[in-house]
Amino acid sequence: MIRKLAKYYHTIKYLKPQQIFWRVIRRFSKVNLDAVSGLTRRLQQQPFQLLQLYPQSMFKNHRFIFLNQSERTKQWNDSALPKLWLYNLHYFDDLNSHNADARLDAHCKMIDRWIDQNPAPLGNGWEPYPLSLRIVNWVKWLLRHQQMQHDQLTLSRSQSLALQAHVLCQTLEKHLLGNHLFANAKALLFVGLFLKGPAADRWLVIALKILNHEIDEQILSDGGNFELSPMYHAIMLGDLLDLVNIITAYQHADCKSLSNKCLMLLPKMFRWLAAMSHPDSKIALFNDAAFTIAPTLAQLSDYATALGIDAPPALDSFLHLADTGYIRANRDAAAVFLDVAKVGADYIPGHAHADTLSFELSLFGSRVVVNAGTSCYGLDAIRSYERSTRAHSTVEIDGENSSEVWSGFRVARRAVPFDLKINHSVNCDFVVCAHDGYKRLKGKPVHTRSWLLTDSSLVVADVVAGDFQQAIARYHFHPDVQVIFKKGDLHLELPDKRVIKLVIKSGRPEMELSFYSPEFGVRLETQCLALHLEGCKAEMEFLWR
Repeated sequence: MIRKLAKYYHTIKYLKPQQIFWRVIRRFSKVNLDAVSGLTRRLQQQPFQLLQLYPQSMFKNHRFIFLNQSERTKQWNDSALPKLWLYNLHYFDDLNSHNADARLDAHCKMIDRWIDQNPAPLGNGWEPYPLSLRIVNWVKWLLRHQQMQHDQLTLSRSQSLALQAHVLCQTLEKHLLGNHLFANAKALLFVGLFLKGPAADRWLVIALKILNHEIDEQILSDGGNFELSPMYHAIMLGDLLDLVNIITAYQHADCKSLSNKCLMLLPKMFRWLAAMSHPDSKIALFNDAAFTIAPTLAQLSDYATALGIDAPPALDSFLHLADTGYIRANRDAAAVFLDVAKVGADYIPGHAHADTLSFELSLFGSRVVVNAGTSCYGLDAIRSYERSTRAHSTVEIDGENSSEVWSGFRVARRAVPFDLKINHSVNCDFVVCAHDGYKRLKGKPVHTRSWLLTDSSLVVADVVAGDFQQAIARYHFHPDVQVIFKKGDLHLELPDKRVIKLVIKSGRPEMELSFYSPEFGVRLETQCLALHLEGCKAEMEFLWR
């Protein structure tokens, strides 16, 4: 009981007072469903640019594919289906997905069926986050199909949008903050520009106040999003492009300064995403991150080009993203991504993993060392594993996590990196860092890791100071990498048949089965080298040519 109470204490103490206040308010508040009147369509000044960034998710016979899970359903709130899957059903991403215009009639019917079968404020679709994403998708869709603007059914859709915005204003996720509150405000800005009238003007005022504050709060000086997830960073980068797009389309004077702020930040945000993308152009998997949820760097670059925004310059060979706490080093055939970061924003660590001092490695364009990724949200054992230290290429001590991740989206005591030292030279890159995440344990152990990268090798060395029973440095390999033993030596064979030699300089090796989840709904078996520290040390070298 004492340990459980301590976990709650160390979780709650980081929250902002307003988060606690709004949790209480939400529990006792009721939504006002009075009709919103006096609204018309606002006149556009310029075209709205739309790139179809997402894959098709709606198919014939009520079949939908979300999170790599295909289901047939006519129900919007089917209790037999996962909640996150149902959220995606209510997002309406397919309205603006690949080849969406070919499904125009089906989309019209689906929207009208949603309006008819989802009375406010009941069901998943009226929760603030899916409500926010749906509002944006509907507005984009209506802007693309201007020929329907005088259609009576379109009038009913505009009325539904107004009601949805009215409900959203009363249920803003001020208790969560972060990307949820940002999404709420973005939706209010979209509908506040799309519609015209006193209510729309109020939505714009609320949206602008929140967006200006949250952009300042959530985008750090190095351009990264403060939740320290490459996936959520890419989502927010797309959000800022959307804001520039809609503001340009309507030329609303009150929104000009917000557009200028976004335009100032976009080059840094693109630079950050480029730095955190492997040579295969997909993101590194730190914290909650998976492919296909957010647009890729290439897709976002195309979007920026359509808006007349210049692409950022090429990356330097060594880049320290000091504010978010990541390092990328490129040298010859290697690209190394180092996590010397905090777990995330103190008051909103829901997407954090216990991955401090983990790393990922690509060689000759192929991923070699990976983190486990993210295949699901929720409260089950898979979610717990994927957030655990064991699932990352770093050191686990006495079977504990470096940060106390729990209950799906909670974190109690967190690892804080310290004593970071960097030496970037012509011949090599050397990085060393420690963290205090295990000092809560009886022996107060401290993990220190160093990386030494040259044109033909990477040496990773781990030291644990203090008392402990067992420490294991894990190296999770990509499923396309074959682990082979050759004349007593350990080698990795890449997809192109190149062979990488592993030299274990200290530590006791053991092979383990592990899992790699590059997308939601995907878990691939792969191999992991568990290097048991001996004499408080373990060291391994990757050699290639």
